[in-house]
Amino acid sequence: MAADTRLPLIPQAPEGLSLRARYFVEGHGLRVPHRDLTLYQEVWLQNGIPPAEIDRAVTFHERWGGIALPPAPAYEGGPRVLEADVPEGSAVSGWRFSAGGCRVSMAYGFMIGPGGEFGIDADHWTPLHASTEGWVEALALADHAGYWAKTITKIKGGAVEELDLDGFEPVPEVQGLADTWWRGKDSLIAVYRGEASGFDASHCLRAHIYGGQVER
Repeated sequence: MAADTRLPLIPQAPEGLSLRARYFVEGHGLRVPHRDLTLYQEVWLQNGIPPAEIDRAVTFHERWGGIALPPAPAYEGGPRVLEADVPEGSAVSGWRFSAGGCRVSMAYGFMIGPGGEFGIDADHWTPLHASTEGWVEALALADHAGYWAKTITKIKGGAVEELDLDGFEPVPEVQGLADTWWRGKDSLIAVYRGEASGFDASHCLRAHIYGGQVER
């Protein structure tokens, strides 16, 4: 009998994630078929893409490619499936490659930046988290907080700038850049600045406040 070469539907979470994020990936994610990027390396080299940038894309793809995760609480859902594509950029502006196609039509794409940052390419490049791990940790934390919180308050625009974060500490695992998470005594606050920064549009600022029971 021939061996079953089909991919398992349940993904194995990459190493380096928190226990919460590993449960999120393996409990809520799916593994779907994805391309073998090594087949494109020679063509990319012929088109002037540096070998180091090709290696970065291939490494990302081997680690994350084919993992489909639930929608994000912001950005109209995020990538449908994590999947690298041809690197683009230059030595001057830096090189980036796609982190995966969007769930819906957007005015930007999700990209992996020169230093491995996970961000959006809107009117200009805006890193959201210092790594893909940070993005996944943020998705897992939003799922966790949304389940356990007694209240969820959503605010936008100028009201976000008025948030009092005194007594709150940043949540380190999300590796926040434009997007940050803050932990207080009995609440969590997620601040989403990506679209506001990417489009220079302050009205796009968003924050979600999760109150009560989040210590779980």
